[in-house]
Amino acid sequence: MSLSLATLLPGLLLLALGLPLVLRHSGFAAMLKAFPRSTAAAYVFFGAGAAWFLWQIWHLSPADFGDYRTYLFIGFLAVAVLSFKCVPDFLAVRGLATLVLLGAMPLLEAAYMEYAKPQRLLMVTVVYVALTAAIWLGAQPWRLRDFISWLFARPGRSAFFGGACAVYGLVLAGVSFTY
Repeated sequence: MSLSLATLLPGLLLLALGLPLVLRHSGFAAMLKAFPRSTAAAYVFFGAGAAWFLWQIWHLSPADFGDYRTYLFIGFLAVAVLSFKCVPDFLAVRGLATLVLLGAMPLLEAAYMEYAKPQRLLMVTVVYVALTAAIWLGAQPWRLRDFISWLFARPGRSAFFGGACAVYGLVLAGVSFTY
């Protein structure tokens, strides 16, 4: 992945998150409030995260336990399938956290050793913030529900947060064309 694309993608994601909040779109707010416990979102996000993780397991090199990849694949597949039965609460949040953790690697690899381009740090910063949030929310997924409740407790909060995300997304989108 090129550094331009690796910077543009988080910028577009931040814009997609921020603009509906700035515009106070009621459907988007309802979707955000329902997201943590949504069964449909769990199937989409956790299913995609599990599939990506299992693909990574299947393509392990011999140096990375690749000789045992079949056993690892079967074990993690069983865990993923049983998660829907045994721990269905906040599975969408855990799936989102998994996607963030797996998606950060190609973005950070694109910026690796690009010291001549200091503007890459704008993208790297938001990726590390997302990684930190993903680790925290993967361990305590109910915190996302609490954050969303706090965010919509006052109308100005969601608009301010959305505006900050949208502005940073615009900055990242603009920076992506400067490499």
